[in-house]
Amino acid sequence: MNKLQIKTNPEVEMVFNNYPDSIRNKLMTLRKLVIETASEIDAITELEETLKWGEPSYLTKSGSTLRIDWKSKKPDTYALYFKCTSRLVETFKLVFKDTFKYEGNRAIVFSIQDKPPKDALKKCIKAALTYHKVKHLPRLGI
Repeated sequence: MNKLQIKTNPEVEMVFNNYPDSIRNKLMTLRKLVIETASEIDAITELEETLKWGEPSYLTKSGSTLRIDWKSKKPDTYALYFKCTSRLVETFKLVFKDTFKYEGNRAIVFSIQDKPPKDALKKCIKAALTYHKVKHLPRLGI
């Protein structure tokens, strides 16, 4: 494991604190998985945790932005969002098929009852965090 530096915008914590209790732990689990995955990638030395569109977002120099959010309009679900113009979600559909539920080409959506498959999810996160290095590879190297 490398020595990962995390640059966190203090407003991110406030956003997490404003989520309902029932969903906060689910979102914090996704956050932890993003950080854990980033720390296992030797090429990533810095992860920026910030807000984009008011949502906790994760950026690396070699990757595509990942966002985590829950929407009150769909209270039984939460999601991990990817840049919709990337090949990420279309590749996840190809590789993981029905393992996940998807929202178009922009998100993996979880039900609050789900226990997301950690290993498959880490592969999706890794592909996003290293996207600019793997976008030319078949199936993004997954």
